[in-house]
Amino acid sequence: MTTTEKSAARYAVTAGFLGWTLDAFDFFILTFVFAPIAKEFGTTIPAIALTITASLATRWIGAFLFGLLADRYGRRIPLIVNILYYSVIEVLSGLAPNYKAFLVLRLLYGIGMGGEWGIGASLIMEAVPVRWRGFISGLLQEGYALGFLLAAGAYRFVFPHWGWRPLFFLGGLPALLTLFIRARVTETAAWHRSRTDWQTYRRSIFSNWPRFVYLVLLMAMVNFISHGTQDMYPTYLQQQKGFSPHRTSDFTAFSMIGAILGGLTFGHFSDRFGRRRSMVTAILLGVLIIPLWIFAPSLPLILAGAFLMQFMVQGAWGVIPAHINELSPDKLRGFFPGLAYQFGVLLAAGSPYIQARLATHMSYAEAMGSFALVVFLVGALVIGLGPEARGAHFGHGDARPAIARAPDG
Repeated sequence: MTTTEKSAARYAVTAGFLGWTLDAFDFFILTFVFAPIAKEFGTTIPAIALTITASLATRWIGAFLFGLLADRYGRRIPLIVNILYYSVIEVLSGLAPNYKAFLVLRLLYGIGMGGEWGIGASLIMEAVPVRWRGFISGLLQEGYALGFLLAAGAYRFVFPHWGWRPLFFLGGLPALLTLFIRARVTETAAWHRSRTDWQTYRRSIFSNWPRFVYLVLLMAMVNFISHGTQDMYPTYLQQQKGFSPHRTSDFTAFSMIGAILGGLTFGHFSDRFGRRRSMVTAILLGVLIIPLWIFAPSLPLILAGAFLMQFMVQGAWGVIPAHINELSPDKLRGFFPGLAYQFGVLLAAGSPYIQARLATHMSYAEAMGSFALVVFLVGALVIGLGPEARGAHFGHGDARPAIARAPDG
């Protein structure tokens, strides 16, 4: 790579990582305050959990709109518009006067969150060298875990003194700091080489529909796995274990350290041993950890279970940015990964609500443990039987069949 290309790659990675970190902070801050928001709005915890589902359910709209713009006009401007949009919505969420307004704002927030990942991931994967793609993929995806970690810290230090509303102000305002970095991002050579007219672009979308269907199924399963082990976990610690806000944030933060390390580890492994093999290994190890994660009898074991579970869950997720960008056609890389991701989110959007409803008939541990077992096993099957295109060269045409297995080596 030339000096200019290295500089462009650094800005792309920094912008994508920070954007996804702050996006995740904004999303996960809500998972810590289900109970106090429900109390203030005079509703139930499942009703507040439904606002998480609302945000997940509208993310595909953002991926569709911003993805089309990114393929046609470049990654930079859509990224800047996206971050301004979701920052404003996040601040307004902290000002919501009632449950109905809060629900509408979370629906709108989901559109902004949906536009972030696909564009940022395609920009980064096109900018970095092929040999580093898996490791950088893990780094990007663990911006999500870092956002969760920061949300846990904010909950620990802000909520006990000022309540839940200032958490949303914190979520919106710092995101504006990434605008300076994004203003310095340049378009990748792969995008310039792949840019085409609308008619050809439209034909490419329809001719690659089998690949898109598989990517949606893949993303549905990994979203079931992540949201099934993350969204209700703080509520489980509070409602079943009786943890204080401080202890809840501490345990959740520690689990996110495991998530970051897992994403980097398995992302690196995927460059050497293949994307599918690394993801399936992480998920099956996660199955073995379920009893420790959710039924541990002592504080040290609860802490260990949380750490190891998120190490494996985000270990699988760390491979995703590289994996689905490599499986996406050149002309559609701004559109395909993000939209497939968000349709997968849409299919998995009911995870927190399903678990909250199950927990009204059984313990949180039983509800979350049984849910995790099912989605882990199905997810491993979907990934293991799917295609792989590790090391694909971006911007030089797409000669791969729509759904074809590629050798691990």
